[in-house]
Amino acid sequence: MQQLALAAPGGLDRLALQDAPDPGAPGPGQVRVRVRASSLNYHDYVVVTGASPAADGRIPLADGAGVVEAVGEGVEEFAVGETVVSCFFPHWQDGPPVDGDFRRVPGDGLDGYAREVVVRPATWFTRAPAGWSAAEAATITTAGLTAWRALVVDGGLRAGDVVLTLGTGGVSVYAAQLAKRLGATVIATSSSDAKLERIRALGADHTINYREDPSWGRTVLELTGGRGADHVVEVGGPGTLPQSVRAVRIGGHIALIGVLTGAAGEVPTALLMAKQARLQGLIVGSRRHQADFVRALETTGLRPVLDRSFGLAETAEAFRHQESGAHFGKIVVEL
Repeated sequence: MQQLALAAPGGLDRLALQDAPDPGAPGPGQVRVRVRASSLNYHDYVVVTGASPAADGRIPLADGAGVVEAVGEGVEEFAVGETVVSCFFPHWQDGPPVDGDFRRVPGDGLDGYAREVVVRPATWFTRAPAGWSAAEAATITTAGLTAWRALVVDGGLRAGDVVLTLGTGGVSVYAAQLAKRLGATVIATSSSDAKLERIRALGADHTINYREDPSWGRTVLELTGGRGADHVVEVGGPGTLPQSVRAVRIGGHIALIGVLTGAAGEVPTALLMAKQARLQGLIVGSRRHQADFVRALETTGLRPVLDRSFGLAETAEAFRHQESGAHFGKIVVEL
């Protein structure tokens, strides 16, 4: 079989396509999965470019969707021929978080899904939504589940709430779609008018070009009659957090799910205290969260936005497309 590996960490030119031994039949409690697709995330980019140290030879990509080819003894949850999707934190099955780093995340501390076949514990997967392609299902693991946890699990989203999403990457687009399906009002930001037009086509009620309107937090207050957003899906980190705090309502919820503008910076603590808002960091979710999300996707009819598809040998090119910032929604790698 073929797989992609980091010949040495530190750059896209060090991604190497390799021939590897077939992993064979699954053992007790395991499934053999023919991987059909993965999707790219910022975390994957950090790993392959060397900003997050990964072992030499590491197989990248945290997301994996494919078809079950065989089941081991004792596996009753999945059947041969069923489409499944991987879990970001395979050891976090349910309950409160158990991982505070990426040492047990596929594609980072563990080998990921940039390969044709894997044999892994059945508990490392959930079923995919009925009728979804593998490319669509591969967007669930990281981006989709992060949006679900931010808004529903941690945020307790209700119909009539106002949701502010930042940018038009995978998590933000998923969050905007999910919020609309659940009856919320969506305010979306981007530096591209073309992308704002696309997010409006997906149902966003209001859009703001943050490059033209650097005080967009105040604009959110104006759009909501001075009340502010109930939920903010904060992907930027220190560079955008002050405006997010300004934009959130008193007693609202800010889900800090990204640090695109840096790993550390100033927090407007006095304003955050005055807002009595909840600022919560989160990293994806548990297997239970993912199973619940899959049921919600089937119920609501939501389908992910796919930007472009690349082959396994074109993964470096796919990351360069991600690096350019030209994408809208999810970039996928199909095997």
